[in-house]
Amino acid sequence: MFVEKIKTEGLAHLSYVIGDGGEAAVVDPRRDCELYVELAHARGCRIAHVFETHRNEDLVSGAPILAAMTGAEVHHGPNPERPVVYADTVREGRRFTFGKLELAVLETPGHTDDSLSFALYDADFGSEPVGVFTGDALFIGDVGRTDFYPDRAAEVAGLLFDSLRKLEALGDQAILYPAHGAGSVCGDAMADREFSTIGYERRNNPMFALQDRDAFVEKKLNEHHYQPPYFRLMERLNMEGGEAVRRVLSPAPRGAGALAGHEGATLLDVRGVTAFLGAHLPGSLAIPADMLSAFAGWLLDPEERLLLVADDGAQATAAARSLAQIGYDRVEGFLDTALPAWAAGARPFGALPALDVEEVARRVADPPEGWSLLDVRGVTEVEASPIPGARHLYLGELPQRLGELDPERSYTTMCASGARATVAASVLARAGFSGVSVFLGSAGAWQAAGHPTADKAQ
Repeated sequence: MFVEKIKTEGLAHLSYVIGDGGEAAVVDPRRDCELYVELAHARGCRIAHVFETHRNEDLVSGAPILAAMTGAEVHHGPNPERPVVYADTVREGRRFTFGKLELAVLETPGHTDDSLSFALYDADFGSEPVGVFTGDALFIGDVGRTDFYPDRAAEVAGLLFDSLRKLEALGDQAILYPAHGAGSVCGDAMADREFSTIGYERRNNPMFALQDRDAFVEKKLNEHHYQPPYFRLMERLNMEGGEAVRRVLSPAPRGAGALAGHEGATLLDVRGVTAFLGAHLPGSLAIPADMLSAFAGWLLDPEERLLLVADDGAQATAAARSLAQIGYDRVEGFLDTALPAWAAGARPFGALPALDVEEVARRVADPPEGWSLLDVRGVTEVEASPIPGARHLYLGELPQRLGELDPERSYTTMCASGARATVAASVLARAGFSGVSVFLGSAGAWQAAGHPTADKAQ
């Protein structure tokens, strides 16, 4: 009997392979599915079932792809809008057996209407569940967001409260297996660990521990979450079934002269932020490889042709895989020419100045003419520690709101550390803004230097 966890970095997505007696099941598979088959085969099992805890918003489900690869049956929760076309709809009370291992279906709506949890039992040892796969209903340190049905906001928040009580009733001993960990857009306050139990969460998870239904609903109604545009694409693909990812995800290297053959493609720089600041190709968009899952869906169109700028083939491959997991497949290759060699060929390149905390502090105290500090953090971050005089405009919404900014002004972008600020600076530079700089260190450096925060953000 085994439970194997697979973590998808960037998305902080957690999926699982479970099995016993020669049969296995996969819970919430991602789009690149070969690893599940390999893992099951290594355990001497065939994949007979695929379970989805809910319709994912932040990644393409691999369930229909894995079913086509293995002949497994896919099981999904009831959806009032329309059923998932590639899955069998299962309801509470249904049970599935794999050797001595048993899964029991629980309906746990709230995050989505079709949310399910699966209680895990060991038939040889007691009647209480050993663990539970909770999807996005219950996380470690947090609970699921409930903002996908704005016209039913109070209702779905109440449904999640009821679902949490159902999970609580499974008992303190049950090990928690959520669908996401810290860093996911599906929650705000997840713990930076991936192990817990129902009992530990009951005592230490503030939202799970909240026993007053009205107070719980009120807190959920006052939360603020962002919804990237690509969520709509994920919703459609995860109702209809996405296509398999290409077997070979490694983008082909292109030489310095390759740009001539890729007119109209977006230059996507996936190197680290300091590399981009030091030297980058004119007109390129910076999204470091480890940030693609969070911001590609905001800043790129799924039909956009992409040519990567990467440090090496390994980085380009990792970037292409992250993009494929959220439905971005049009990567045409990567530039393998290092920027010094690029410049040595008398080719143009750009750079962006980085400001330290004391320089920014001087400017905040005595703002230069025509200069603004642009804070691109999320609203909850800004409310927690606003920087005096900074204007707030969330990074994900920046391309759609460029018209609110004055191209004649100089902007220094900031975030929590400087990473998102660099992405924002690249958006501004591509749009023709001059005098753009980055506050490297950003809010972290501001606080470490002991500078005061403002009463409220602008």
